[in-house]
Amino acid sequence: MKNLLSNLKIEIPSGIYIKDPETSDLGKRIIENSIILIEDIGFENFNFKKLGTLIGSNESSIYRYFESKHKLLIYLTSWYWGWIQYQLVLETYSIQNPKKKLLKAIEVVTKTTKQDSNFSHVNEVLLNSIIINENSKSYLTKEVDTENKEGVFKLYKEVIKRFAEIILLYNNSYEHPLTLASTIIDGALHQQFLKQHFKSLTNCNDETSPTSFFINLTLKTLSDERK
Repeated sequence: MKNLLSNLKIEIPSGIYIKDPETSDLGKRIIENSIILIEDIGFENFNFKKLGTLIGSNESSIYRYFESKHKLLIYLTSWYWGWIQYQLVLETYSIQNPKKKLLKAIEVVTKTTKQDSNFSHVNEVLLNSIIINENSKSYLTKEVDTENKEGVFKLYKEVIKRFAEIILLYNNSYEHPLTLASTIIDGALHQQFLKQHFKSLTNCNDETSPTSFFINLTLKTLSDERK
């Protein structure tokens, strides 16, 4: 199983990149070091010139993979959601009990990220930090509707839909599974942001995790619907 997972590739929609970075050593170094640099200096201060200097390559070589830093950010966020979906499938597929499956799904999409040795060129802990702080910048643009039609947010949407299906397994009469699924997934990121930057606005801390909050919220919401 470990050898099988080590060969796993997160499939990113082709419209996001010009050349698939997974197909070359340079491409993988672009991904690996863009994560390091964006997490270090922030997306606003990040550019391909700085990335080129970091990896010892011409700026023009990076443009052969991505037409803009915006598309690179979409690639990184898409990779993250593809990785979350892979975990969601792996962690829940063998669980038959609907409640246990739901609890495990909530844990997967809200827990603190740990390094995944199956993807050596991606630091998932640093990437998670980028998602917490920069994820909304990938879609809060004037081009969001056009990019959505082109399928660049496909993996993010698949995670929410898969999670919504698990919610319906627990309570098939619940009328808002997609809304609840997206609220939990996006809300967990927001609580992590508040926990880091606005501690007075959340009860989440080192002792109380977003996971415990969203388990409580979800079970009460779905139980109320059953009454």
